[in-house]
Amino acid sequence: MITETNAVAFRQNLGEMINQVQYRRDSIVINKDGRPVAVLIDTDLFERIRRLQDRFDELAGRFAEAYADVPAEEGVAEIEKAVAKLRGKGVKRTAAGSRPKKG
Repeated sequence: MITETNAVAFRQNLGEMINQVQYRRDSIVINKDGRPVAVLIDTDLFERIRRLQDRFDELAGRFAEAYADVPAEEGVAEIEKAVAKLRGKGVKRTAAGSRPKKG
């Protein structure tokens, strides 16, 4: 479960919130001035995120090396062409704007 709280309430209930994360595996979004500024998550989730980030960085580096000699304009044109092709096949983005869905 994801809980939201403000920074003042977080400070006042720190021990309880740490227990909530540690034992219930909840995540807590900490807001300041009405905007999210930090998240308290359990260590297992944090380690998974770190591994995913490392893997993403590795793959991004491989792509950068593979396409280092391609001019930026050419790369952008190829991406736009691929997006247009997918849109023509009815691939839609989710409400969150993330993973494409066939539809």
